[in-house]
Amino acid sequence: MTHWMDEDAGPVVRPYALIGGRTRSSGDALDLVAMISATGAHPSGGFVPGPEQERILALVTTPTSVADIASELDLPLGVVRVLLGDLKDHGLISIGRASASERILKEVINGLRAL
Repeated sequence: MTHWMDEDAGPVVRPYALIGGRTRSSGDALDLVAMISATGAHPSGGFVPGPEQERILALVTTPTSVADIASELDLPLGVVRVLLGDLKDHGLISIGRASASERILKEVINGLRAL
């Protein structure tokens, strides 16, 4: 068996392998500025969070945006949304709305992208 290696990072795992090849989840609708917080609940129903989900839970002990989570994990946004969707489905995270100032900033960013 051939192992793919990155000299600095070790074994390379393609992002879709982290989410079992799924591209959709209940996290699809998560906005980049949505604030994610850990609920403190324990996994139930046989769900065992993976290493990346454990990292997310450690990050969101205080409210953290979806964009910041993706940046911190150095994973594509689509992958992070699926991971967050799984955590949400099992009651391990809550999703808050961005404050008014964050919404305004988002609108400015979207307007700049449209240019």
